[in-house]
Order: sequence, then structure tokens, then C-alpha cells
Amino acid sequence: MNDRMEVLGPQGERFDDILTPEALRFLTRLHDRFVGRRHEILATRMERRRAIENGRDLRFLDETSGIRDDPEWRVAGAGPGLEDRRVEITGPTDRKMTVNAMNSGAKVWLADHEDAMSPTWANVVGGQLNLHDAIRRRIDFTSAEGKEYRLGAETPTIVFRPRGWHLVEKHLRYTDAPGIAGAASASLVDFGLYAFHNAHELIARGRGPYFYLPKLESHLEARLWDDVFTTTEELLGIPHGTIRATVLIETIPAAFEMEEILYELRDHCAGLNAGRWDYIFSIIKNFRGRGAAFTLPDRSKITMTVPFMRAYTELLVSTCHRRGAHAIGGMSAFIPNRRDPEVTARALEQVANDKRREAGDGFDGTWVAHPDLIATARAEFDAVLGERPNQVDRLRDDVHVSGRELIDLTIDGEVTDAGVAANVSIALRYLESWLRGVGAAAIDDLMEDAATAEISRSQLWQWIRQGTVTSEGTRVTGALVERLLDGELAARRTPDGRFDDAAELVRGLALEDEFPTFLTIEAYSRFLVEPEVTAALSAISTGPIPVREGRAA
Repeated sequence: MNDRMEVLGPQGERFDDILTPEALRFLTRLHDRFVGRRHEILATRMERRRAIENGRDLRFLDETSGIRDDPEWRVAGAGPGLEDRRVEITGPTDRKMTVNAMNSGAKVWLADHEDAMSPTWANVVGGQLNLHDAIRRRIDFTSAEGKEYRLGAETPTIVFRPRGWHLVEKHLRYTDAPGIAGAASASLVDFGLYAFHNAHELIARGRGPYFYLPKLESHLEARLWDDVFTTTEELLGIPHGTIRATVLIETIPAAFEMEEILYELRDHCAGLNAGRWDYIFSIIKNFRGRGAAFTLPDRSKITMTVPFMRAYTELLVSTCHRRGAHAIGGMSAFIPNRRDPEVTARALEQVANDKRREAGDGFDGTWVAHPDLIATARAEFDAVLGERPNQVDRLRDDVHVSGRELIDLTIDGEVTDAGVAANVSIALRYLESWLRGVGAAAIDDLMEDAATAEISRSQLWQWIRQGTVTSEGTRVTGALVERLLDGELAARRTPDGRFDDAAELVRGLALEDEFPTFLTIEAYSRFLVEPEVTAALSAISTGPIPVREGRAA
């Protein structure tokens, strides 16, 4: 069975601590059981997206009304160490970030292998090593300047976020029982390695194997994850329900199935999270061709208080608390700058307002992207929670959200010349950082990750196709974007940077007629996979081409 999960990526220091024969055997079992269903859900996603593009509106499902109408069922809720989640810090799993997150004072660390991580092979395996060491308190870090980082006495509960179902890990080649080979599922690789190496250790230390689930679009995808969890518990010999998951509601289809998602995961579910940036991207992606009524203004105008975002978050809190689940708020993009007091003051004010609104609305916790924001966020939740660990008992029976409200995109705002230029600049600079292996980047005093970059490039695509005219009278065209891109390149190109590669990606993402469903798919295949790995995958007979999330028709 080991021969059916083959390591194609290069070996790094201590990689064999993670890519053990036993771990690869475990990954093979997960793939044998679930890779076919993964292909099915990706095909279903594409069918639904085409239906929306052709004018079909989303709706609450008639066939699952019995689940929504049944008042009795509840989810498993918080596992040990997850009772109080008032402030969670998010970030990638490089060694320095791991130590800083573990010493941050947050209640939870979202250890991210998704939007905040550039999935180089070194980052994928190195992140697993860093988590392995952090859980066992064996981690340290010395910077190039000689500064030493060590774990303090109190550390947050780790909740690990694997990559989404749409992504693959090309540095591992999986061959199924009939002999058909291809790239491994990134979701199963990330989840499987973390669970295999750490589940028993986490339980022994009074915590558990906890996960954030990204990019779900339906309750059937939640059912797939629940089956993965149950199988993993059986294979590892841990009690059913030990694994706990928090689902990110960051796609518009999932917003219509929140209750069903909780139901499918009820034995393993801790809560839902309002993943605001991917949610905005999902709105643009799904409705991008539906005309002016579905065309959003400048990114800066799409705040959490606009009607469709307000409806989404109110429904999320109400749904969670009705079923005994935590409702976790999202991440404000503002970050402090220790060299600029004015920027820091503005960031703290913005974050305080954001977290005050979330705590007042009934959220049980929230995200921050920088350690210096933890005290500000905690103060707002402390003011509402006091000594209570959460406010799940606040049922929000006053909330009544219709399907029409979820897709009412009316916003008081316009597309401006500055908004177009900002999107070009952000998309270019973020992708350049991502190509260098850095998946979370501070740009213009905001924390950008793959989700925020997705908004920028998808807005450009939509504005061009819709013939949008800015408030200054400028028509957004491909030629305009090219000129802005050329100006950014002239100002920012460096001998050791990746700006030309990033510009090539921006052109493909924003200017071509086809809309790539995720920026990371082609960027990963073209720039983060070693040529010898690509050649090895291309040289084999793969049988029928598996369904994948690539460029949508």
C-alpha cells in the first residue's frame, strides 16, 4: 500500500519525520475511501455555478426543511480547550509565526495551511513539522538578527485549517487500486498528516484534533468531511466525536445551508465562522455575469454593515446558537504598524469597532491577524461576556433572514479610479509575495491573503465584462488594467522579485474571457511545483481525467 502513495517532492531536513511509511499508508487509506466522492462534489459545484450564472437564484432547500424545522437536535459543541474562543489569532505555520502565535495570548490559534499559506512543498511539510514540534513544546526559533523565540507557559488551543477540496498536492502521487494515478488531494494530505501525527498527543495534553473546514458549498460536502472524521477515528483508535470541526461559511451557497451543514457534522461540530473575505469573493464569482444589480463597488465600500453582509452574519449567529454551536466572527484586515503611530491608532479604532459590533450581535469569538490586536479585540468581548466563556445561550430569536436578503447586493458606493488602481496593485503585490512562498502579506497597512486578493482580481474581471464606468467617468477595460499593471511593474520590479511572473498571473486572472474559479490553482501548478514533479505526473497513465476546479466555462 505504501507504493500507492509516492513522494515526488524533494526531501528536506526532517521530512522523513512526517512522511513516514505509516503516515503514507494512512493517507492511502483515506484516498481509497474518499477520493471518488471528492471528484463528485467538485462536479456538483461546477453544475451549481453554471445554474447560477444562467439565472437560477439560490434558495433554502425544500428537501431538507425537516432538518431546519426539527427543534430538538444539537451539535456536539466545544471540545476540551475550545470552550472560550473570544479571540483567535490566524496565520501560517512557518516556524517564527508558530512560536509567535503560540505566545500571542490568544485563546485559539488558527494554524493555516489554506488562504494564509503559499503551498510550496517546503511550507506544506515544514508546517506539519512545526505543528508537530509545537504540540510537544519542542519548538524554538532564532532570527537572522540573533533574536531567540521560545514557548511561554500558556499557549492557545490549535485549530488546524487544511486546504480546500478543490486543491491537489502534486508532490504526492496517489495510485488507486485499479492502477490509475494522479496528484493527491491537498485536503486529505493536510488533514491526514496532522491527525495521524498529533491526535493522540493532543488528547493526552487535554486538547484534541480540531479543524477549520474551508470553502464548503453544501451540506453534502460537510457529510463527506464527517465521514472522513469517523473513518479517521476508527483507524486511529480514538473515540467517536473526538475530532471537532468549525466550518467557515465563506461561500454564498453554504449560507443557504448553514443548518444542514451543522446537522451533517453534528457529532463532530464545534461551530461556524463568518469568513467574510472569501464570502465576498464567492458573491462576485457566482453572480459576476448577472448584470449591474450584481456588480459591487470598490472593495473598501463592502463593509460588514452593508445589507447582504449584515443578513449573512445575523443568520449565522442565530443558526449556531439555536443548535448549541459557537459563532466565530471574521478578520478585520486592518493591522498596526509599530513604526507609524497614526496607522496603529487607525487600525486599533477600526478593529475595536468591528469587534464591538460582533460581540454585540452575539458572536462568541473573533479573529485577528496580528498579536498587537489581541488586547483590543479581547476588551470588546470581555465587555459583553464578562467571565462567561461564550454567549451560546443568546438565541437571537429576533433574527428572520430571507433568501432574498442574502443576495440583495444594493450598496451605497461606486467604483472609482482609485478602487480600480488599488485592485491592480493589491493583486500584483500579493501574488508576487505568494510566489516567493509568503501567503499572508502586509500591503498598505492591510493584511492580505488569498481571499482578499481573490476579491481584487475578480472585481477587475467583472468590471471589465460589465463595462463598468467609474465615478470619474473612466470605463474599466482590459487596456486600462494593462496600463495600470505596467505602471506598477515599473515602480516595483526588483532583480530578485517575482513581479513579472505575478503580472502574468494577473493578466490571466483578470483579462482572459474565461474566469478561473480560484487564483491558486493555475498559479500553484505553474510556479510552485518542481519541473521534475510535473514531468513525473505527466509521464503516467492517469485514466479518465478527474473532475477538478479549474477554469469555469
